[in-house]
Amino acid sequence: MPLDLNRIQALCFDVDGTLNDTDDQFAEQAERLLQPLRFLLPGRDARRAARRLVMWAEAPGNALVGLPDWLGIDDEMARLVNFINRRRKRRFKTFRPIPGVVEMLERLHTKYPLSVVSARDVESTTEFLRHSGLDKYFICVAGALTAKHTKPYPDPIYWAAERMGVKAENCLMIGDTTVDIRAGKAAGAQTVGVLCGFGEENELRRKGADEILKMTPELAGLLGR
Repeated sequence: MPLDLNRIQALCFDVDGTLNDTDDQFAEQAERLLQPLRFLLPGRDARRAARRLVMWAEAPGNALVGLPDWLGIDDEMARLVNFINRRRKRRFKTFRPIPGVVEMLERLHTKYPLSVVSARDVESTTEFLRHSGLDKYFICVAGALTAKHTKPYPDPIYWAAERMGVKAENCLMIGDTTVDIRAGKAAGAQTVGVLCGFGEENELRRKGADEILKMTPELAGLLGR
């Protein structure tokens, strides 16, 4: 259903593929390597498989959530993500905000409290935000270990909502994967899927995204209309 703009009081952003630009060159190289094996891939789609590979390489926990979701396997696999995230440290290899993100945040932070809800650890997420000059826009950062469970559970959104002083159902979760959409829906929040990361429109809509944007910076126009 369309977004209810009057309901939105705060914004929760994913990082990889939403604020931080994905490594397209890496994805293109992975696609070339997978081309000879495309007959083994779902839909024989080497590009899609390459993007999944990049996502899983950036955050291995996503493999346990994304793969079962992609294949339609039981959601209980998501519980294993918490075990892995609590024992693994990750670092951003690149600090490259998606073009237009800084300008978008500059506009939105005067109207809404903003938070980051990531499946990464808080240390590396904060490192990216500081290095990119984005940290000043966010009230809080929820990482993999912040709440009892990470995405796709709603726990980090509940945590962020409390610190922003709003109810979870009055948040808008913005992300590029079904993990983000599922977390938002589980928290009772509205959701926006963006196509500048790892997700695809059909799967984001299937999981209940209330709106789909080609690029994250388009959110400023959507909320300003």
